[in-house]
Amino acid sequence: MDAKRELVDLLLEDAREDTETMARQLGRSQDEVEEMLDELEADGSIAGYQAVVDWSKVDEDHVTAEVELNLELDRDTTYAQVAQRIAKFDEVTALHLVSGDYDFDVTVEAESMRAVSMFVSEQIAPIPEVTQTVTHFVMKTYKNRGIEFTERDDDDRLSVSP
Repeated sequence: MDAKRELVDLLLEDAREDTETMARQLGRSQDEVEEMLDELEADGSIAGYQAVVDWSKVDEDHVTAEVELNLELDRDTTYAQVAQRIAKFDEVTALHLVSGDYDFDVTVEAESMRAVSMFVSEQIAPIPEVTQTVTHFVMKTYKNRGIEFTERDDDDRLSVSP
């Protein structure tokens, strides 16, 4: 595996790790690791660093929804152009072109179900190329970005019923 990929893997595991520790784990100098980080950031491979938050443990109201979008494009409009319009909204935290029964999978976050619904109906649905929206509200998150949110129970035994 190449050194940059190994560095990316370390960052995915814990982006708060200091460069001295990462250098030791990679068998490289701290200067080499800092240079690789600078290169990965400069070429856009690393676009940012974010915390993975378990919103159920934060005192603020927070709602996440996955919104399916179907589009009908004309000759002059591309998926990328529509994606640019959708991505500009702060409520949109992820946007993917997907295969299957719909075109875009949009993750929307807001302070309430009403706020998400209003956003979808007032900002997304009116986009001319959008022909259908289906909103799925996330009721509970068990795992996000590789991190499990469930409470661990040390007892792995199966329940036995009479």
